[in-house]
Amino acid sequence: MSAHPKDTAPAALDRREFLKASALAGGGLVIGISLAGCGKPADLAKAAGGQPVAWLKIGGDNSITILVDKSEMGQGVYTALPMLIAEELDVPLAAVKVVAAPAGAAYANIFLGTQITGGSTSVREGWQKLRAAGAQARAMLLGAAADEWKVDVGSLKTDAGVVTGPNGQKRTFGELAEAAAKRPLPKDAKPKDASAYKLVGKATPRVDTPSKLDGSAEFGIDVKLPGMKYAALAQSPVLGGKLKSVDSAAAEKLPGVVKVVTTSTGVAVVADHYWQAHVARDALKLSWDEGPNAKLDSAAIRAGLKAAKGTAQSARKDGDAAKALKAAKKKVEASYELPLLAHATMEPMNCTAVVTADRCELYVPTQIQQIAQATAAAAAGLKPEQVSVTTTLLGGGFGRRLEVDFIPAAVEAAKAVGAPVKLIWTREDDMTHDAYRPPAHDSGSAGFDASGALQAVHIQLTSPSVTARMFPPVVEKAVDPFAVEAAANFLYDVPNVSVDYLRHEIGINVGYWRSVSHSLNCFVVESFMDECAHAAGKDPFEFRRALLGKQPRAKRVLEEAAARAGWGKAPAGHHQGIAVMEGYGTYLAQVAEISVEQGKLKVHRIFCAVDCGQRVNPLIVDQQLTGGMVFGLSAALWGEITLAGGKVQQKNFDEYRVVRMNQMPELGVHVLDSSEAPGGIGEPAVALVAPAIANAWFAATGKRVRALPFSASGIA
Repeated sequence: MSAHPKDTAPAALDRREFLKASALAGGGLVIGISLAGCGKPADLAKAAGGQPVAWLKIGGDNSITILVDKSEMGQGVYTALPMLIAEELDVPLAAVKVVAAPAGAAYANIFLGTQITGGSTSVREGWQKLRAAGAQARAMLLGAAADEWKVDVGSLKTDAGVVTGPNGQKRTFGELAEAAAKRPLPKDAKPKDASAYKLVGKATPRVDTPSKLDGSAEFGIDVKLPGMKYAALAQSPVLGGKLKSVDSAAAEKLPGVVKVVTTSTGVAVVADHYWQAHVARDALKLSWDEGPNAKLDSAAIRAGLKAAKGTAQSARKDGDAAKALKAAKKKVEASYELPLLAHATMEPMNCTAVVTADRCELYVPTQIQQIAQATAAAAAGLKPEQVSVTTTLLGGGFGRRLEVDFIPAAVEAAKAVGAPVKLIWTREDDMTHDAYRPPAHDSGSAGFDASGALQAVHIQLTSPSVTARMFPPVVEKAVDPFAVEAAANFLYDVPNVSVDYLRHEIGINVGYWRSVSHSLNCFVVESFMDECAHAAGKDPFEFRRALLGKQPRAKRVLEEAAARAGWGKAPAGHHQGIAVMEGYGTYLAQVAEISVEQGKLKVHRIFCAVDCGQRVNPLIVDQQLTGGMVFGLSAALWGEITLAGGKVQQKNFDEYRVVRMNQMPELGVHVLDSSEAPGGIGEPAVALVAPAIANAWFAATGKRVRALPFSASGIA
């Protein structure tokens, strides 16, 4: 099913109209969704400072609207989350209108503790509360109809927004909305059993596709406001550098230039049109204090990680790995290096701001609305509650738009010129001023007993911490949970396991990147387990399977991937590698099939088997899995950000390569049926690509790749 673009694209006007029409202003049935489930609208509004929270509204005009508290960045939440509501209300998906939620604590992500779209949590977080809200609304509508017709509720049916009585009586949801709103919130309304689903679990076209095809969808870079000006920002070419002086005389004389504004992050040139601002920015005469990173380069970063000292934090400790390693009859040891990576979203960073004496309006593609709100407030000299945040569609997120570094200059420029200002970064601005995925130097040690059984595994992880910068309270007394993923949850049945994390900062900001530390640690763990299999003289698939007896879901996907990929039956000259992982509540295994052509790697096929629990929309699940594999493939083959003199060397896609159509291998996906709660799907498939290919390379050549990307070893 699909909806008209104007019914799906979020806009500030839509949200204002929605709020004005809500129950707080009178009219219709409104269900408020609290973090624990659902609650009374009045109570929730009071908790949110008088503002509506995450409403489901059924209007007297038969409209059905939900405020979606997750950012749509291509992962399909504007389709999947409304599907949960539509299922419980027995209405077609096209009947449910989506409006982007404002910034507010009431929309805090249950898993992550703040208003945020990340960690593959959108469906997992909405699974219970949205179905409960839909079930409650349906129960209230049925109750209103039963009261009117003096019949038993059990004799009523709902379909396509209409309640039908035992004698053929009919009322639309809109006709019943007022009466339903007067009823108490039911406590015993239960969501449907999976056996009754009509929509959930069915492959359903995304509702935002038509607007993206006809150009009516509004991304941040598309925002247009009356009287709006455009800004380009000059930033220190050395990461962490600061402005010493600026001579703007030449720039100010160029056509269309409105003002040159020194901001907290650089120098913004404001003009009537973007290209005028861009050209004028290049005419600025700037002097920078390059700061402590003036001599920082990639070699120094790698050396620092390798030589890092300090007290490591324990992320996992089963048995006594150190003792078992000392007693081992055979040992395996290996070290691995992983590079900085850019997010490289297709839509560069941008933000539009309107600032008055007592208000700031922000129109921004963001994954983290509350922090965006607080950042804008600080830049404008206002309180957070004086800042409204309208979240546009995001042209890719991948964790990049968890950062707010592109917001202050837009607000400061808008305040300085007294007009709306849209600040746009170029691709080069973004590539050279990202918060990059952390680099790492990790190692593994394993010990076998005299019978050849694996008795001990120790994984040592060394990298900077994103969380220490963004959410410092999380790491004050505990190991950074987002630095040890795919290692701390080591799947294999080994009696002695220890996983340690040593935080080592590198002088520049690092950020969360699609699949976060899974992309780092899965490469390490699955490459190392392959090395252990070789040391044991065992087939890599059989070696893993024998150690997954206590992990039935992991064992199942491993077996499924091997069977469907034809493990051990590759064509002549082709070789296979395998990897398995749990991440975000989802279990995956991948088999990569490669060949070696003139000493270079050629990837022919990657097959992925997945158990992600119950699926809301199988079509979106397949899209996210294949998209994640492409993302992971680009990073594995070529992804690397390098520094020289504190400056990033890669500026655009000619230097930071991504997979092209003619380079794409065949991708296969099989998702297993499951009755488990939904797992995350947008991120985990990224992480297995590199180890599966690296293990296939060893099968083909007998040589290990222990440093990414593969191009660094000269094989890609």
